[in-house]
Amino acid sequence: MDYLKRAIDDQLQDYLDAFGAVNIEGPKWCGKTTTAKQKAASIIELQDTDKRDEYLATALTKASLLLEGETPRLIDEWQDAPALWDAVRVACDRRQKPSQFILTGSSAADTDKTAHTGTGRIAGLTMYPMSLFESGESTGDISVEALFNDPEMDIAARSRMSVEDIIFAACRGGWPAALQPVSDKGKLLIAKNYVKTVCDKDISRAAKEKLDPKIAKAILRSYARNVSSLADKSTILADVTANNDSLVRSTFDRYVAALEKLYVIQDISAWNPSIRSKTAIRSGEKRSFCDPSVAVASLGLGPAQLMTQLKTFGFIFECMCARDLKVYSAHLGGEISHYRDRYGLEADIVLHLEDGRYALIECKLGSDEIEDGATHLKEIVRLIREHNENEKQVPLREPDLLMVITGGEYAYTRPDGVKIIPLGCLKW
Repeated sequence: MDYLKRAIDDQLQDYLDAFGAVNIEGPKWCGKTTTAKQKAASIIELQDTDKRDEYLATALTKASLLLEGETPRLIDEWQDAPALWDAVRVACDRRQKPSQFILTGSSAADTDKTAHTGTGRIAGLTMYPMSLFESGESTGDISVEALFNDPEMDIAARSRMSVEDIIFAACRGGWPAALQPVSDKGKLLIAKNYVKTVCDKDISRAAKEKLDPKIAKAILRSYARNVSSLADKSTILADVTANNDSLVRSTFDRYVAALEKLYVIQDISAWNPSIRSKTAIRSGEKRSFCDPSVAVASLGLGPAQLMTQLKTFGFIFECMCARDLKVYSAHLGGEISHYRDRYGLEADIVLHLEDGRYALIECKLGSDEIEDGATHLKEIVRLIREHNENEKQVPLREPDLLMVITGGEYAYTRPDGVKIIPLGCLKW
């Protein structure tokens, strides 16, 4: 299978041009190693079973020996030998050249186990599972970057994806292995196996202690039941302990921390503009995963069941939108958050760019929900304008874009300026 271009490709090259080393982190199986190999001139893979013991022994004795080779030199799963981090940092200091090393890892760096954080020498990049554009399913007719550059653009496009296609893509996930030419049943097994591997093995390695796979599965299942909601951790703990009353909060927190370290759980932080009293704005994190397939697999569901549970799939669809928008915003140097207050006013996703521009976005699977989503977005704009009229100091910037992302077929601009865009038409 030919290499499929990833959103991170150009960003990785820019970072290599500027820094001595780049550390690519992200969920296991999202394609970090394959992407890094496109830029690497030499490679050392610490999980190579034939050489692993020798590599680890060398890292403990003289880690610098493992850094010898053509540059950029890729060190895959470097966290298995933490001494390599400091060795890379020292090598970058000595060589004083960019593009020396690429590091990849499937869990967040334990910089407390290193002598130096790597600041100024080792730049960090986060990679995500594939968006619909990267997997070749989105037409890419509507560019997020182009919309920001020309907010008045009148859009018109048509998605190739039916609701059935979107449901299957969410169940399959953005895992590169799931795009191999195998049966649909085989593609759906990737996410199920991912969840099993995380619970049975990876979570204990990340936590550096033996954790119970049954408890890990129960936590993921509860998170999945609450995906795209603001359920607090006490609520999730209560759900988990309904069948395991021996689990205490401190233990629960260790499991969640390990799942976050593995980039499996990726909650979305709140956007807190001062348009209403902070007591009215809900500042909790929105529950989310690195990929919607994690939620589907954790619930034990599949395309057939979700076709008859579209309300449930609506929350999974929002998680899918969040995944794609994380990919697209990261490519543009941005990030996402969410807005919701106790009056029920919300923007499912707020996409921020580094220069201050931002978009308010609602995610609505069906066309009958578009009006409700657009109404929410316009009400937030009205509140911002009202705030600015009354505020004598620094006014709030109004959103540059209002978007409703749908599972529908057609992209268009409403008379009120709100962009209606199928997820199957978007790209960065």
